[in-house]
Amino acid sequence: MELSGLHLLLTYKCTSECDHCFVWGSPQQSGTMTLEQIREILSQAQDLPSCEWIYFEGGEPFLYYAALVDSVKRAARAGFKVGIVSNGYWATGGTDAVECLRPFSGLVQDLSISSDCFHGTEAVSSEARYAYEAAERLEIPCELISVEEPGAPLAHSDAPELPICQASVKFRGRAASKLADKVEFSSWREFDECPHEELRDPKRVHVDAYGNVHICQGLLVGNLFQKPLRDMCRDYDAETHPVIRHLVNGGPAELLRALDQPSDQTFADACHLCYETRRKQMSRYPDALAPPSVYGA
Repeated sequence: MELSGLHLLLTYKCTSECDHCFVWGSPQQSGTMTLEQIREILSQAQDLPSCEWIYFEGGEPFLYYAALVDSVKRAARAGFKVGIVSNGYWATGGTDAVECLRPFSGLVQDLSISSDCFHGTEAVSSEARYAYEAAERLEIPCELISVEEPGAPLAHSDAPELPICQASVKFRGRAASKLADKVEFSSWREFDECPHEELRDPKRVHVDAYGNVHICQGLLVGNLFQKPLRDMCRDYDAETHPVIRHLVNGGPAELLRALDQPSDQTFADACHLCYETRRKQMSRYPDALAPPSVYGA
């Protein structure tokens, strides 16, 4: 496994509780990295010659602003390209947004601001506009990420000047419970491959405050506080992982066939089938399917 990117889930806590969230982020969530943990993770990242990018995500990483600023500076000094994903709640005005982003000027190569009707009442919020304008002023590359509501694509005709990356809902995490019933279901047999992750040779992983290393949210390949990331990458073999081996040999359909008793079940998409199958098997594979909060527990 030669990773090009490491995505740090700085916290599972968030100012919002969006229906489409992969990790069940909310104001009630726990699990936040300490400075000591972040520094250890960055140190381990430096042992990976292939790793170029460090992303800071959540939850909402700006909730722990001092840790975010310190960690971005450390990652940049170590030679990594740096990205941040935020919902922009902090951009309450033009001046406020500039001052929030000023410490990241010259250090961040990718700032992504989530703005859609899951985060508020507008597809492009005033906070998102302030954040983008502040980033442009400070020469921080920035784009908005908007997730379509199932069956109702977002319209951005009111913001043609803004760079907007529009994405569809993936029915995992909270979306599996809150949004899956808004689309037409298909037979489980149709979902015979993973459409989103490179499971045989992953190029990125997510790391949370517990040290869990996620190939996909809630699908773990180890814990870097127990085994160094360098060794984890060296030893990774999709064919020997108790869950991933089924996914690479037939996708979510094979996972269901191997771990459950499929009948005439139907699902919203491949993620929905994979997530629901994994959720039922958490107690069987506690080291591979965790933490419980990512499964709504």
